[in-house]
Amino acid sequence: MIRNELVLPHARRRSGRLIRILRVIWHDTSALIAEFRVPIIVFLIATFGGGWLYGELYAAARGERIPYIELPYDMVHLMTLQGIPEVPVPPEPQLLIFWYIMPLIGLFVIGRGVVDFVQTFFNRGERRRAWEEAVAATYRQHVIVLGVGHVGLRVVRTLAEMNFEIVAIDLKAAPGVEDELNRMGVPVIIADGRSSETLKKAGLPYAESLVVCTSNDQLNLEVTMRARDMNPNLRIVVRSWDSKFAAQLKKYLGVEAVLSASDLAAPAFAGAAIGVEIAQSFTMHGVLYSMIRLKVAVGSSLAGKSIGDIQNQQKMDIVLHSRNENPEVHPDGGIVVQPGDTLVIFAPHSKIVDIASRNRHR
Repeated sequence: MIRNELVLPHARRRSGRLIRILRVIWHDTSALIAEFRVPIIVFLIATFGGGWLYGELYAAARGERIPYIELPYDMVHLMTLQGIPEVPVPPEPQLLIFWYIMPLIGLFVIGRGVVDFVQTFFNRGERRRAWEEAVAATYRQHVIVLGVGHVGLRVVRTLAEMNFEIVAIDLKAAPGVEDELNRMGVPVIIADGRSSETLKKAGLPYAESLVVCTSNDQLNLEVTMRARDMNPNLRIVVRSWDSKFAAQLKKYLGVEAVLSASDLAAPAFAGAAIGVEIAQSFTMHGVLYSMIRLKVAVGSSLAGKSIGDIQNQQKMDIVLHSRNENPEVHPDGGIVVQPGDTLVIFAPHSKIVDIASRNRHR
């Protein structure tokens, strides 16, 4: 049976594993630091800013200066209720206030940090999302697949087999889909694909192409418009049900291809009904072509004729001939076709019905 496949072995080389891991760790660490930014900022201001202020007040009150390198260390001691080593409690009120305020700041930093850590530790789902986003942030010249339903997931599988780097986007992935994407090493962004922020997380400004696979034409239009605005050079492929809508997408938004799953499947179903297997069709210079496979039937008008005569008379190309399970690519034109032979034929689509009819009747 003919299957619609695109096989490009070694189409892309993935980035070096070590470099990729280091880049992911860097992005994830940056995101983690951002989650703890409040206690970290307060701690840095208290130790360095507070230390500098304490040093200036101390110099103004006592006429001598504490080395700058010691001041942050002294503030840490005050925040941890240890006081300043070998220094008694100062009588000056402007210095004494540090001995009461710094412990409160220390309690805030520790308390807030513990709360943030507990939330991060127990909210594993959010951490997983952050890690996926960190991985996606390291990709360049990758493919983004928006919508990982039945069609989108198959697109991802095919691209993964070709060794392309992929980022998936979906508002709510079906059960088991995320696990399969993880097994394929495909990061998934669970968010609204119409959002500019979501597209940025998927690395759209650096992507080579975007495949929009949802079944909602309106949503696909919104995503396409936003993506084209964010990356004018992006290659965009859109799934669509409405042929008029498809033509408008190509004309006004520069979409590379607009495909309908039903349109692609219809020839295959129709061909199966008449005993012909039709592979992917395509258009060149306004003419639709198809690759078909058929088994020569008893009584077929094709039987008894040579391959060369059939090709010349029907203006088609027989690219493969098989008899007794011995296939031959680009068969010799002198071979005479017999009932039971299998032919793979490349021809204009308009001839498909005629060929099928000739195969069934004289």
